[in-house]
Amino acid sequence: MNELQTDLSAGRISDVGPLVSGEVAAKSPSLDLAAGIVVCIPCFRRPQHLRLTLESLANQRTDRRFAVVIVENDAARRESVPVATEFLAADRLFGLCVVEPRQGNCQSINAAFGTALETFPVASSFLMIDDDEIASPDWLELMLQAAEATGADVVGGPVFPDFHDDGKRGLSRHPAFRPAYDKSGAVPLIYGCGNCLIRRGVFAKLANPTFDLRFNFLGGGDCDFFVRCSQAGMKFHWVAEAVITETVPQNRTSLGWLALRGLRIGAINYHVQLKAARTTGARVRLSAKMLASLPLSVFRAARLILTEGAVIALHPMAVAAGSALAAIGVELQPYKASRIVS
Repeated sequence: MNELQTDLSAGRISDVGPLVSGEVAAKSPSLDLAAGIVVCIPCFRRPQHLRLTLESLANQRTDRRFAVVIVENDAARRESVPVATEFLAADRLFGLCVVEPRQGNCQSINAAFGTALETFPVASSFLMIDDDEIASPDWLELMLQAAEATGADVVGGPVFPDFHDDGKRGLSRHPAFRPAYDKSGAVPLIYGCGNCLIRRGVFAKLANPTFDLRFNFLGGGDCDFFVRCSQAGMKFHWVAEAVITETVPQNRTSLGWLALRGLRIGAINYHVQLKAARTTGARVRLSAKMLASLPLSVFRAARLILTEGAVIALHPMAVAAGSALAAIGVELQPYKASRIVS
């Protein structure tokens, strides 16, 4: 990986590679470039919640010194920058805030990991939390202890929903909100980066950019990344006690939003599998499989409606429909700025 050429006093990070192109908007006075642990926080139009996220990081119960890389992905409005500056300028957190002008989910995350890798050259552990999430007080320590004890390349933990509307708590069983695993231990794969730890060596083994830009506006770049980690023989571990909570506003509990989430998951599933389909025949078989999943999903939904209710039962049908739409070329782009509700 190219050596990062920085001039923080001038407020620029040189564009030495595909991961780093942004402007340094803020940095802590006590910036320690020898930090061994970095927490990455991609941000987009949630400044009020970012304050809660950063507060939870500042209050971690650990003796380990860690840095943060905060990435503002709205170069025009920059609403996250004042919040980041407040924490960094007061040395409540150590690190920097970068503005990534190339909009999109994968662009923001690539900028976060790329900046962290190149700014902190001896760091060995890179964690990530989203700007609508809150880390429990022992989160960082538990994730690092697990990585050290198991030698895992990737460590994941649960993200539990915190619903604005208490009447929606029943949706915690919905696949859109339910963590992948219940117990700590070795697992075959993790699926999301909202609560993860990745060792430096992982990035060296996978191609740049880290998250495939084909998933930039669809989402699912994290799922694709972890699938590639698995294919490369890397080890995964799950820490059920390393809890992060995700604030879920009311607009994310509507039937329409949940249906769109299912469609998106289906499209991601198709595109991740499509990357592994190397021949024309394999791609044709994959498309046929996705189209055939539609009628099969109806039977699965019929079984679920008896035990889980209609909202959860509709999920497999939405996923199957999303896969089928992707197979015929219909693209979802929920991470385009014009489609994101602040």
